[in-house]
Amino acid sequence: MLLIREGTVVTHERIFPADVLCEDGRIIAVERTIAPPAGADVLDASLCLVLPGGIDPHTHMEMPFMGTVTSEDFFTGTRAALAGGTTTIMDFVIPVPGQSLLQAHDQWLERAAKSCCDYTFHVAVTWWDESVRHEMTALVQHKGINSFKHFMAYKGSLMADDPILLKSFEHSLSLGALPTVHAENGELVAALQKKLLARAPDDPMSHAASRPAVVEGEAAGRAIAIATLLGVPLYVVHVSCKEALGAIASAQQQGGRIFGECLPQHLLLDDSVYDQKTWDGAAAFVMSPPFRPRDHQQALWGGVTGGTLATVATDHCCFLAEQKRMGCADFTRIPNGTPGVEDRLMALWESGVNTGRLSPCAFVALTSTNAARIFNMYPQKGTIAPGSDADLVVWDPGLRKVLSKEHHHQQVDFNCFEGMAVRGAPRFTVAGGVVRFAEGIPLVQRGSGHCIHRPPWPAWWPRFQG
Repeated sequence: MLLIREGTVVTHERIFPADVLCEDGRIIAVERTIAPPAGADVLDASLCLVLPGGIDPHTHMEMPFMGTVTSEDFFTGTRAALAGGTTTIMDFVIPVPGQSLLQAHDQWLERAAKSCCDYTFHVAVTWWDESVRHEMTALVQHKGINSFKHFMAYKGSLMADDPILLKSFEHSLSLGALPTVHAENGELVAALQKKLLARAPDDPMSHAASRPAVVEGEAAGRAIAIATLLGVPLYVVHVSCKEALGAIASAQQQGGRIFGECLPQHLLLDDSVYDQKTWDGAAAFVMSPPFRPRDHQQALWGGVTGGTLATVATDHCCFLAEQKRMGCADFTRIPNGTPGVEDRLMALWESGVNTGRLSPCAFVALTSTNAARIFNMYPQKGTIAPGSDADLVVWDPGLRKVLSKEHHHQQVDFNCFEGMAVRGAPRFTVAGGVVRFAEGIPLVQRGSGHCIHRPPWPAWWPRFQG
């Protein structure tokens, strides 16, 4: 039994002083004052806020990609998540084209068994025949999957073309599953890559030049058009530009059930990150979509504060410098990805709450509650109430830190936010009613995380209006 005392509870709806009592992995009481039960452990949360544990709806742990495997495995990645106040990650099962979706799901389950916080999966649809249709059904009905990912980029490997989108979106609707898309026009990217390889094959900036905002905006608009035609809700991941944001906003204004996700990387950094003195320095920031000119950041913040963008995720996808060097002579071979699972809450609190852009309640919605509701984990996750999972963060709004690769827990030799000073950070992280991070020290247990099964959405959709 664990009692968190003298804190100020923050949910997506309200802020109030309360003690929180946890037992057997669940919250059993939230009251103004709770006397410590005999034998209970007690955490002092005075002068601190008590937040629902963060939910990162977009991570890639231990993922084979571009000829290598991400440097972060499910143990180190979930340890880093807990250090940053995130208690649930949503990772991606990515079958290679032609592979059974169920077989790939079993592979990811085996990898994730070492996790020290809760985890759940989206499953990518990377190819199509009738067996994919049947396995999507099995995943929803028997494996707790209610979302399917579609890469509109990566021609020749993971890309889902329009016929696949049509078939998969329509079947998702019949199953009560939510389609998600990585919106970049793979055909246009491939054509631009070919031109740039002839001009500047070893320049990491060519990566960004091959993926201008227009290719993201076009793909987002096309995916939204397909979803709208079919009457399917849609979740657009890592929105990075004005064009994609505008397509989402327009659809929402017309009543479309379209959700947008953004990343703190795109909110806080612009394309000047590619102006580095060294090749390694620039290549470290190669990700898809790439970093944009500064005016896109301003638009994204408008989307976050105005409600067009529902979640802030990380697309946590780590590669070491030596892995990035696989593309030293060919920018298309630089493994795409940057870290962030540990820094997400701190970076967003500093840039959002401390600047007055976000209220603490809006912060909780963006980092926890909205993901729980969209992917049907609420109220098990994403709030602080009797019966909910005891996933909590004792957040000290006065705690100062500097984000850096020198002391982060992420298994990567790079930090997007290197040198960023923040005020506001976890003092304790509680997962399943157990303190797993305390005063800067991980107290994790390998394999203590649970796989969360998510039911399909028709039963809950009317309760969530965004």
